[in-house]
Amino acid sequence: MSALWIAHVDVLDAGTYSEYARRATDAIAAHGGVFLARGGRFVQLEGKGRARNVVARFPSLDAAVACYHSPAYQDALTFARDASERELMVVEEVSDDA
Repeated sequence: MSALWIAHVDVLDAGTYSEYARRATDAIAAHGGVFLARGGRFVQLEGKGRARNVVARFPSLDAAVACYHSPAYQDALTFARDASERELMVVEEVSDDA
């Protein structure tokens, strides 16, 4: 079953964060991830909003979690940690027969 990687981000240092985004893009693609939304327009209807929202689809929850723990993504994260405030989750999509 496919899974969605959902990140809500406030960027504090655009220059450093852009290096994270470049490296993370490669790591996500290497694990079968495809971006569905990446910082576009949004409407916050409930709860605390963040300025940037990202959604990527992975072939499975396990693939998304493996991506997060991969050396390439962990390297990318070194550029995001002090350059952003963020939440990240992975959630399985509903199956066609659900």
